Amino acid sequence: MSTSPASPAGLPTAPEDIPRNARWVLLGVMLAMLLSMLDNMVVGTAMPTIVGDLGGLEHISWVVTAYTLVTAVTTPIWGKCGDLFGRKPMYLVSIAVFLAGSALCGAAQSMPELIAFRALQGIGAGGIGAGAFALIAALVPPRERGRYQGMTASVMAIGTIGGPLLGGFITGNWGWRWAFYINLPLGLLALVWLWRTLHLPTRRIKARIDWLGIAVLAVTISVIVLAATWAGTTFAWSSWQILSLGAVAVLGLHLFVRTERRAAEPVLPLTIFTSHRNFPLAIGLLLASGVVMFGAGLYLPLFQQTVQGASATHSGLLMLPLMIPVVIVSTIAGKVMSATGTYRIFPILGAGLLAVGLGLLATMGPDTSRILTCTYMVLVGMGLGLTQQMAGTIAQNSVAMRDMGAAMSAVALFRTLGGSLGVAVFGSLFTRAIESHPPTGAKDAYLNALTNGTQQIFLTGAILCAVAFVAALYVIETPLRKAGPPIPKTSPTDEARAATR
Repeated sequence: MSTSPASPAGLPTAPEDIPRNARWVLLGVMLAMLLSMLDNMVVGTAMPTIVGDLGGLEHISWVVTAYTLVTAVTTPIWGKCGDLFGRKPMYLVSIAVFLAGSALCGAAQSMPELIAFRALQGIGAGGIGAGAFALIAALVPPRERGRYQGMTASVMAIGTIGGPLLGGFITGNWGWRWAFYINLPLGLLALVWLWRTLHLPTRRIKARIDWLGIAVLAVTISVIVLAATWAGTTFAWSSWQILSLGAVAVLGLHLFVRTERRAAEPVLPLTIFTSHRNFPLAIGLLLASGVVMFGAGLYLPLFQQTVQGASATHSGLLMLPLMIPVVIVSTIAGKVMSATGTYRIFPILGAGLLAVGLGLLATMGPDTSRILTCTYMVLVGMGLGLTQQMAGTIAQNSVAMRDMGAAMSAVALFRTLGGSLGVAVFGSLFTRAIESHPPTGAKDAYLNALTNGTQQIFLTGAILCAVAFVAALYVIETPLRKAGPPIPKTSPTDEARAATR
């Protein structure tokens, strides 16, 4: 891949500099990304069968928690390692780790073994998530990146919709162990594909690993995710356990900021949050859209099945009115962005549509028709399509190429944390509403309680997206240049070090 002296190392400077096989390379990246996205959905469907075989019902939540917790902890570490040692080798290693964890999960003989092997899977998933967007940024300049957004949106849609359907089919026909073994042929295909087709500049540099920053970040993220997982379910929000975890999280964040300011090679450079105001705004937009995605994906099918009487066997299809607009709108917006080089209007429209769509979903009741619900879901899907991918592009366009891995890992990290926090808050609201229905078990009372809980969830989401709409108004319209992301002022030493990468 050719570069000019004026361009960041390894970044194409014009459309003609984009590798001719870019789409083929990105297909391999997307296949690996799809594996990590599908995994949780497939495993969630298989969990009842797994518990029936291995036992350990009291530990079932940790099968998911171990995966998401380790994924969140390792995401920024993988991103920084990609910046330091090369994105291709780190991405290939992360896929290999994920496959090793998948094979061991399929062979697990007890629930503790499965939980441990799921944690190993999570390590690999952290690298896959951190590396995918950094590789896209390395292969395609910002101006042309919109043309490839449809691929990412399609992967997200397939993962959300196809996961439950695939999980049900595999578990029912092949057994639950194949929910993990199915990753092996697909992952090996992605591994060989990328090894043969992905070519990036080789980097051989001496670097000091920020071990202290890694340790503090790992502890802090663990505490935040555990608090989000336990609050409102295992422990009350006001319990001493949750308050203690909150205090440790605040202390950890303070120590992490101090550590990163002094580190020679910080695992999460604080400059990415201060070099351009668009980056923290993009993080906020991604956090809001992540909360919506998690909340809608969890509670919309529940409402449609329980209140509206839809069949549980077609739960994945219930998300089509939400996910199809995501793919269509993000693809159209990406093409417009590539043609014009402007993007500010899209997150504004997206956040506005999210707020309106969620507000309408908050009005649903037992008498609301499925057609009307689907109409509201289309608005939310359009909002997600205009927000998620565009916010990612804004974040990529706001940092120097040398920090792209760390920046994209920060994007993935905050999306994960936002989803975890959103699910925790939504779960608390929903549980409180359900517990309020009379103990007589009257069906109408239960349905009203479930409807009330769903309304509270979507109203909370609408308020959050209204805040995101205000934040989107402050995004600066910086034209997407074909030379790549704007580079903050650097010292000669920094420039020499960037050139080696």
